[in-house]
Amino acid sequence: MSLIHYKIVQHDGGWAYKLGDVFSEPYRSHAAAMAAARRVAAEQRVPGETRYIQYQSEDGVWHTELAASTDRPQADVLE
Repeated sequence: MSLIHYKIVQHDGGWAYKLGDVFSEPYRSHAAAMAAARRVAAEQRVPGETRYIQYQSEDGVWHTELAASTDRPQADVLE
């Protein structure tokens, strides 16, 4: 199981949560961004459906694999 960290940062005149290099929409307050990040982190843990997925790797090769519904990351929020 992988572990992902959402971070709360100042962004675009407000606050946002960030995963890697990707920012959420801006929120007016740190508390609002924190609440949104916690909600998103909780949603990461909800199992979905087992199904085949396709994705393109950085080298341009397409891959197909079976994604298990229980293969969900652990997610947390860092301030």
